[in-house]
Amino acid sequence: MSPTRPRLLPAGVDYPSAAAAAVTVVLWASAFVAIRDAGPRLSPTPMALLRLVVAAAALTVPMLARKGRFGHVPRAPKPLLLVAAYAVLWLAGYTVALNTAERHMDAGTAALLVNLAPLLVAFGAAVLFGEKLTRWLVIGALVSLAGVAVIGLGGGGGHRDYLGVGLCLAAAVLYAAGVLVQKPAMRYVDPLTAIWLGCVIGTVVLLPWAPQLLHEVAVAPARTVIDGVYLGLFPTAVGFTTWSFALRRTDAGRLTASTYAVPAVSTLMSWLLLGEVPSMWAFVGGVACLVGVGISRRKPRARVAVSQSEVRTAA
Repeated sequence: MSPTRPRLLPAGVDYPSAAAAAVTVVLWASAFVAIRDAGPRLSPTPMALLRLVVAAAALTVPMLARKGRFGHVPRAPKPLLLVAAYAVLWLAGYTVALNTAERHMDAGTAALLVNLAPLLVAFGAAVLFGEKLTRWLVIGALVSLAGVAVIGLGGGGGHRDYLGVGLCLAAAVLYAAGVLVQKPAMRYVDPLTAIWLGCVIGTVVLLPWAPQLLHEVAVAPARTVIDGVYLGLFPTAVGFTTWSFALRRTDAGRLTASTYAVPAVSTLMSWLLLGEVPSMWAFVGGVACLVGVGISRRKPRARVAVSQSEVRTAA
């Protein structure tokens, strides 16, 4: 009998969910930049409506192509209510609050303030779902929050006011509430159905602003319309699908901690694409955010090499 070889890759790492989380981080970071770019010509609620309309339309295509078509949509009241709640809190409410906030501050600073949400999720998940607050998660969260503080105290390279700060904090609360509601919904709904149905419900909620959206789009330059379409296709349709995929396979607290990387990526994109030059404090804080992400996703290492059979037994 040949000896078993030790694992070459870290044990217990779910690489598909890690890849999905990385895609989500990049796309969500780009959303702050697109919102900031479109903000002067699209009002906050019409912009949110355009984003959800495009996302719902894009996600209808794979929904129609899959086997069973819309048979995956839940019929029971509980999962429908959970999906509706996260659609209203996160896809509609959070988006409107963030769109409004970015009329008062730069994309990088907005991303930093909103990313207080992962800490709220981590503690909320511990209370509601019994998820463990590991030492590394707490340390990583503190390191990342220190990065947020460094950028906030250093100025972040952009203007902000108290209304903008308040709106970002409101967005963070809505974001956290949406995640905590979405997690139990994923027991009943697959990722694609969850985000498609959420976008449809969010669109219906914001439909009263459709006349204003049509008027503003008619007079807006092509670049603004492209921003809105991009927000619907990529940060929403693709980004929320990869997020839902990862959330179904990962603890809510640990997964949401990965979004601490969003401010660093968003600040860099804002600098390159919009000319919102971050200060040196922003770079220092951004590095701290990234370091915190790495720490928060760390798991205790085994003291000795573990074979594949032993790993499966331990799992």
